Amino acid sequence: MKPITGSIVALATPLHDDGSVDYPTLRKLVDWHIAEGTDCIGVVGTTGESPTVNVEEHCEIIRVSVEQAKKRVPIMAGCGANSTAEAIELAKFAKQVGADCQLQVVPYYNKPTQEGQYRHFKAIAEAVGDLPTVLYNVPGRSVADMAHATVLRLAQVPGIVGIKEATGNIERAQWLIKEVPKGFAVYSGDDPTAVALMLCGGQGNVSVTANVAPRLMHELCVAAVAGDTR
Repeated sequence: MKPITGSIVALATPLHDDGSVDYPTLRKLVDWHIAEGTDCIGVVGTTGESPTVNVEEHCEIIRVSVEQAKKRVPIMAGCGANSTAEAIELAKFAKQVGADCQLQVVPYYNKPTQEGQYRHFKAIAEAVGDLPTVLYNVPGRSVADMAHATVLRLAQVPGIVGIKEATGNIERAQWLIKEVPKGFAVYSGDDPTAVALMLCGGQGNVSVTANVAPRLMHELCVAAVAGDTR
């Protein structure tokens, strides 16, 4: 897979008044983001209602998004769970329907140790083979933090290609960008600090703001990744 750079929208999942997923509107959103220049569409993440949709809806959101995108832009499928087995099943489904990569969050609520995190993500990457895995560190939501040493260990696992760093800590991001192996991408997961992270060498921004300003976010990310501060 060609490395993903630029604006990765953390796509909001549209819902009907009764809470069910509005799939026709989801298809329209995918088309709109492609027309507006969004570089990659991330589905069923935090903004995409991953903690609240059921497994069937989770899978269908991935399937519909992949189908609608038609490979015009990459689809980053949120497949995270605090159960390793469930995360693997979601990842296998994403691979089966043609997602371009998967996003795997640090398991929430059960507060795994660093060794537990390592084994969790390694098991997922090994289970899905050539579906690239992007790690997702967001301790403000998951409580557990992924230590620098754990990121570096996981960066050596085949198939793990990057991390969405959502701590908002630029010093931490600078360290990661400097220390991770060549080819391992560091993405911002925090809109307020995204430009700083990209100017430090990050490859893009997984953005909530892109839901309402996709063209501007695309242009901002292209400039920041290129180091253009004009």
